[in-house]
Amino acid sequence: MIETFALLLFAHVLADFILQTNWMVRTKTRFIGMAAHIAIVWVTLAAVTTMPLHEAVLILIGAHLVIDVVKTAALPNTFASFMADQAAHVASLIVVAAIAPDLWSGSLWAVDGFDWLPSTLILISGFIIATRAGGFAIRLLMTPYAEITEREGLADGGALIGQLERGIVFILILADAPMAIGFLIAAKSILRFKPEAEDQLTEYVIIGTLASFGWALAATFASLGVMSVLPPLPWLP
Repeated sequence: MIETFALLLFAHVLADFILQTNWMVRTKTRFIGMAAHIAIVWVTLAAVTTMPLHEAVLILIGAHLVIDVVKTAALPNTFASFMADQAAHVASLIVVAAIAPDLWSGSLWAVDGFDWLPSTLILISGFIIATRAGGFAIRLLMTPYAEITEREGLADGGALIGQLERGIVFILILADAPMAIGFLIAAKSILRFKPEAEDQLTEYVIIGTLASFGWALAATFASLGVMSVLPPLPWLP
């Protein structure tokens, strides 16, 4: 079952956080935008399972469509709705993996010498969740406080910094060097510190930094937790 879950999770993060374009997000309230996104979901599932018409794959596509329609039509674009949406998607992946664990064993990837593949897919998925998904989540979390931020600086510079710091945290945990994260936090704090900064802006930076690091840590340890029940990757400490 866990190998099947690894395949399905990888397909999900690719479809939602890598291959879903800004145009799809903007037009999801219309048929064409939603149809384009669901087509991407089907393509990614077909690629990872190599069984595009398997009943479980079709069920998962239908579940993804229902969850996205409910979120788009009935929920506001907030951090809470983002988390609820992703929790519903992960729950659907777990259910499908439980009722159709043969998706892994029946795929073209389940051959001798490929036992490392599920762990690798979980590792890649965790990195995407830590960096890309974390960017969307932290932005939504900080949206209510956005009016107090400075407008100067590089376009999308904050988003890039956030992705880099979460990626570094992910790698440091994998490298069994969690103490180095403290130096990363200290370095960012020093670089962002301004003696004349307003209290509100300082609090905004602190909240955003802690949320970003917390998200990256949660994604990393969740990935390691799933990988602990899969064949190990010999090159990881």
